[in-house]
Amino acid sequence: MKIIAFIVSLAIFVAGLYLMGSAFYVPGWEAVVFFGGILAASLGLAIPVHVLKRVDG
Repeated sequence: MKIIAFIVSLAIFVAGLYLMGSAFYVPGWEAVVFFGGILAASLGLAIPVHVLKRVDG
């Protein structure tokens, strides 16, 4: 279970980095896409830090 959660959180983190990098190619929506990337990267880091340490297994 921890491995699946780690892979999902890693994918969310990498998607957040991709969103932050591609925000400059979306005219008019740069701030929204960049902020979404920040939220996704933060969520990708929050899952292993706060959730996985409480899961037994």
